[in-house]
Amino acid sequence: MTEDLSQRVQNAANGVKHETLPDQRRHFLGSLRERVYLKLSNQEILNKDLQDIFMKHLDDYQPYHLLINGNDSTHPFVSLVMKEASQHDIQFTLVNNENALTGADEPAILVVSNEAINRPRIALTQVYPPEFPTEKLAEPKKVGFWKKLFGKD
Repeated sequence: MTEDLSQRVQNAANGVKHETLPDQRRHFLGSLRERVYLKLSNQEILNKDLQDIFMKHLDDYQPYHLLINGNDSTHPFVSLVMKEASQHDIQFTLVNNENALTGADEPAILVVSNEAINRPRIALTQVYPPEFPTEKLAEPKKVGFWKKLFGKD
């Protein structure tokens, strides 16, 4: 304990900052979970329906900042997001360090705040659920009382 404390004091004297929650920062492209508004994983950017949902709500991200996994920057959808974010004056940062992982569940795009917002659900399909088809069901044919009673056609 005293060795850890003395190491921290030594680091502080040398100007080395102590990083809070390093595991969480590795998983969320250098940000913290409490700041994430929306997460789109490396696997989800391959899904055309999810891409459409993300782009449909692009204006909702205006007060936030986009963190984009630098390992995915050559993907056509990520390039489109960067272009559209620039046109809508949404700030974005390409994260190209050890935090930019390429696993299927790792984040490709994060919409983050500068402050903690503590959203319980951050997956795209939970924040913006897909719309259900609005086709009407056929109304059942009404059968009269006597027809029900005697069953004659």
